[in-house]
Amino acid sequence: MIRSFSPARAGLSLGLFAAPWLLVAQAGAQTSDDGDTAINLDPMVVSATLAPSTASDSLASVTVIDEQALRRRDPISLTDTLRGQPGVDVSTSGGFGKNASVYLRGTGSESALLMIDGIRLRSATNGGPGWQFLDPQMFERVEIVRGPRGTLYGADAVGGVVQLFTRDAEEGKPEPGVSLGGGSFDSVRGFASLAGGANGTRYQFSASRLETDGAPVREGGEDKGYDNTTGLARVTHRFDNGAEIGVLGLRASGNTEYEGGDSDYVQQVAGAFAELPVTADWTSRVTLSQAQDQLDDYAEFGNSVFDTTTNTVRWDNTFRLGRHQLVAGAEYLEDEVDGSTAFFSSFDKDSRDNVAVFAQALMDFDPLSVQAGLRHDDNEAFGEEVTGHLALGYRLDDDHTLRASYGTAFRAPTFNELYYPNYGNPDLDAEQSESAELGVRGQYRNAFWDLALYQTDIDDMIANTVRDGISAPYNVNSARIRGVELSAGVGLAEWDLTAALTWTDPEDRDTGKQLARRAQQSVRLDADRQLGDWNLGASFVAQNHRYNDAANQQRLPGYGTLDLRAGWRFAPGWKARLSVENLFDREYATSSSFEGWDYINPGRTAWLTVGFGE
Repeated sequence: MIRSFSPARAGLSLGLFAAPWLLVAQAGAQTSDDGDTAINLDPMVVSATLAPSTASDSLASVTVIDEQALRRRDPISLTDTLRGQPGVDVSTSGGFGKNASVYLRGTGSESALLMIDGIRLRSATNGGPGWQFLDPQMFERVEIVRGPRGTLYGADAVGGVVQLFTRDAEEGKPEPGVSLGGGSFDSVRGFASLAGGANGTRYQFSASRLETDGAPVREGGEDKGYDNTTGLARVTHRFDNGAEIGVLGLRASGNTEYEGGDSDYVQQVAGAFAELPVTADWTSRVTLSQAQDQLDDYAEFGNSVFDTTTNTVRWDNTFRLGRHQLVAGAEYLEDEVDGSTAFFSSFDKDSRDNVAVFAQALMDFDPLSVQAGLRHDDNEAFGEEVTGHLALGYRLDDDHTLRASYGTAFRAPTFNELYYPNYGNPDLDAEQSESAELGVRGQYRNAFWDLALYQTDIDDMIANTVRDGISAPYNVNSARIRGVELSAGVGLAEWDLTAALTWTDPEDRDTGKQLARRAQQSVRLDADRQLGDWNLGASFVAQNHRYNDAANQQRLPGYGTLDLRAGWRFAPGWKARLSVENLFDREYATSSSFEGWDYINPGRTAWLTVGFGE
């Protein structure tokens, strides 16, 4: 039986948990006994403006999960990392490689842009990336930028951007890393890496493998297995004049089983870049990249193939004008699709291109900061779009900054919505959005808190509608999404503590109903403690109920889960990690099938891993 969860107690707990942090501004940054630095409470971010800035100076609502946090938590899936973060909601069709949707600030999963080292990754057919197939071991940092970023990234950055950064090796002799672990559901997990560099050249090579029998995705069902093999290669070279070139390749492939079939998948990005300091105040960067999303599906009713490729050429220029900066550039993007099912052999149209130019000004008139941007996109399929963004920040004192922003964005119709045989509507327009935000941040030497209030209005939402007896996608709906986000963190003695509270009201304005599969309230608490060669930690995530359908007839109860973890450096370079996820074995679901049964998530899961040099 799925247990319901009320967020009232969790909200009270968060208040009691976070309130004392606002009083601890006296101590400096902490260092653990094993040399690991404590969490960075004001980290550098690049996704918000394309120019490196601290979180407190970015004038955006941002969350950064750094390498130390990723290694301590050691999540199996990227969705485990994102679940419950400020403004982030995750819906899955079970665990271990099953379909996942990520909602930023209540917008659809197609409106959350995913990037890997600046390369956009998504399926051009269904609009969303394969979040569930990305191994967190391959990345050293996750940046979550909430709010529209269409000015910088074009289509689909309506709710925000999630960017994953691969590890950047340091020069020195080759440093190997290896780990091997196993856990519940007959799961085995391995990882190996080699990193180093000399004479300006740096390299990082990594590989991982996960195999599991999996868990049932429905009551009384059979285990549904999953395997994933991921490889990463990254090489860069910096010249004496400051110029830099580099190449990147990441490929994740495997098989995942579901109720009624299984799928072979590939998620892949490849890119090359060249960056040149043209003058002391002008840096120019050109990036060539390709992203691929491939799915070969073997279902009871027939086999399907959906392959999409996105080729991109991007030119970025950064000009430094004293205390101010100007970012300007252009982008060419081409989508190509190839698909077939038991019912059709190809899409009505299999490619489209997009040409864009953009500019952004970052002006510092301390204590006032101004950020303004504009972008023009010309898409072969749905025409021209102009997006803009304006943000104002005012430093109230050395510790507190007030910010306000307004931005527009759009969500591009997918190939399925435009050209799927006997279904697509080639006359669709892009979804349009307007967002306003007011926020304030307190940033101290060893603590921070951030409060944001926002509203997003979306017009021309695409929805399946029956007209003249035929079901097809049309621009018919509108939505209003209001929300409040509160996050806080502190590094105190040997404690690293973070907390997030999210309230979202995602309303379909045409029906007054709550948008499907979004929870309205969410709480996340993370606590880690260093004890000599040991580190101990816990994560608590709780969300209230959600509805599986647009009519709000299928109610999915809320839930709360507790994860525990421990690490032990038992010899120089060696570490053992033990984690227990969903300690109290809660059964919960965040989506239901078309037949009406719930997709349940795995129960209690334990992992033990031993590694060297990670």
